[in-house]
Amino acid sequence: MSELKWYVIKAISGQENKVKNYIETEVKRLSLEKDVSQVVIPMEKVIQMRNGKKVPKERPYYPGYIMIEANLVGEIPHIIKNIPGVISFLSLTKGGDPVPMRKAEVNKMLGRMDELSEFAQDAGIPYTVGENVKVIDGPFNGFNGTIEKIHEDKKKLEVMVLIFGRKTPLELNYMQVEKN
Repeated sequence: MSELKWYVIKAISGQENKVKNYIETEVKRLSLEKDVSQVVIPMEKVIQMRNGKKVPKERPYYPGYIMIEANLVGEIPHIIKNIPGVISFLSLTKGGDPVPMRKAEVNKMLGRMDELSEFAQDAGIPYTVGENVKVIDGPFNGFNGTIEKIHEDKKKLEVMVLIFGRKTPLELNYMQVEKN
């Protein structure tokens, strides 16, 4: 009986949850629970502004990647590769054997998920000057801009936005923008 190891699956970005469900359904259907024990999408909690309210939201920390704890014996790699939305296993060479993650990497990823949920409220400054962002709340929703200044004390950003072809500075809080 070889042991379970963690592997990384590349999946179509934006379909991580769908792919995870497909894998779990297939594992149950084929009674492979002893060889495929967990399917995890490392998520991060982010706070976004929607209609002036702070809304906690989860999104994949590594879009397009899913972690799977499995014993890749017999047909299992083949079954997983054939699941809709799965691109491949992470391997050293294209089409090569799936490479298990190192214990430290697994602990870091799983630990990171706990850490992210604890610190979601008071994440430091998630932005840097010169970074491009998209306004997701307020009258300029949908506009793209560049961060000119960060006012840490007020938790505000000064974002330069092109409005009618003219650069206009907007003062927005962290929750009103997202990284482009």
